[in-house]
Amino acid sequence: MATYNGTHYLREQLRSVLDQLLQGDELIIVDDDSQDGTFELILSFESSKVRIIRNPVNLGVLATFERGLLLAKNEFIFLCDQDDVWLPGKRTAFLAAFAQDPSVSVVISDSQVIDAQGRVIAPSFMETRRGFDGSLLGTLWRNRYLGCAMALRRRLLSISLPVPRQVPMHDMWFGAMGQIYGKVVYLPTPFLQWRRHTDNASPSHHQSISRKFSWRMALFVSVCLRMVSFKLGLQVNQLCNTHASKEAELPKRR
Repeated sequence: MATYNGTHYLREQLRSVLDQLLQGDELIIVDDDSQDGTFELILSFESSKVRIIRNPVNLGVLATFERGLLLAKNEFIFLCDQDDVWLPGKRTAFLAAFAQDPSVSVVISDSQVIDAQGRVIAPSFMETRRGFDGSLLGTLWRNRYLGCAMALRRRLLSISLPVPRQVPMHDMWFGAMGQIYGKVVYLPTPFLQWRRHTDNASPSHHQSISRKFSWRMALFVSVCLRMVSFKLGLQVNQLCNTHASKEAELPKRR
């Protein structure tokens, strides 16, 4: 979880998450130098499952989430915002989806959309996007990935990090990487209440066509560059391993 000046909704979110955590789970919270008492509020939650880190200066959403991901130790990592609400059964349903297929790299569920007061204004986020389409082409056309409704298998981090700073948000980046280097499973049951209010980090208003185009181009170029970089890295490793094997097979000089 990344936090920044989030005292208004944070308490409810922390309770909804901690209520579902079991032995061995951890909630990593990276606070991005909040100035409204958010850090002190987090400290008031006395739980052995909570790890709290504070940025010395404000680093922004991408860098803060990235720092939290690098600190995570467990196999499955749930992305979490400070102002939403986990609905019952989220942890169980997501882990069951991962367990059914080892090739699954990302699990995402539908979400209810709520307003600042917690009233449901849309029973299904995906219906507002005309259904879920996790393909790269579908994401370039209309993003359906909500980071707060996603969980990642740990191995995806070695490919996805660092997150390119030119991509619009980390959620569509991880969705695209998960689709290319594994499988994405969509759960149609809402396991999250996604809150929309005036202080959201993600855009809550319609963007201009030129802005949307530039964002999509940045995502597409970043994906292509990462794929080339990853492929070249694999080829270099293969060449090194082959060379090492041949060296090992050579007879030793006396």
